[in-house]
Amino acid sequence: MELTKYTHATVVLEQDGTTLVIDPGVFTPEAADLVGAAAGVLITHEHADHFDVEAVRAGLAANDALVVRAPGAVVEQLGDHDGRVRAVHAGDAFEIGTFSVQVFGEEHAVIHRDVPTIANVGYLVDGTVFHPGDAYLEPGVPVQTLLLPTSGPWTSTAAAVDYVRSVAPERAVQIHEAMLSELGQQSTARFLGSDGLGPVPVLILPAGESITV
Repeated sequence: MELTKYTHATVVLEQDGTTLVIDPGVFTPEAADLVGAAAGVLITHEHADHFDVEAVRAGLAANDALVVRAPGAVVEQLGDHDGRVRAVHAGDAFEIGTFSVQVFGEEHAVIHRDVPTIANVGYLVDGTVFHPGDAYLEPGVPVQTLLLPTSGPWTSTAAAVDYVRSVAPERAVQIHEAMLSELGQQSTARFLGSDGLGPVPVLILPAGESITV
């Protein structure tokens, strides 16, 4: 499987001719093009940095084979498109092309007691790559590649260290980095990685670059 990192939370997985896009948000300039070329789109929650509603609507209109899986609030904005857009919850499992996907979790991390908590799910793809959305969400199953959020109004270095230790992935790849400078990304990766307090290195993958997982 090839994993390509785009700006902030957007990740593209490719395998055996099938392309899966996770969290095409408004911070990702290529979001519409990525969605238009995909077999499936997975959305963790409704915040705009994870869900560019216009990009996904355009993809659904242009490609009648495209399917979308997301929490109910996202489905409400998109409509069901003859069943191609479906709500998911913790415990669900499904296939898109050659990919198998498991769903975990229910809620976004707390930002502040005055900010209502919304639905947030995480996706484990092919038992290999885990995208937690905006939460330190522990799937409770082995994870090879953890997509690790490193910035945002809900993040915490201390909590992130404990999160990586608990999930214990084989590797971690930084996502959700848009609020950090380059220096901040490097510093955070050291804290969370094996040179700091974490169990494995944290890979900083520039937007548009790929690794095989």
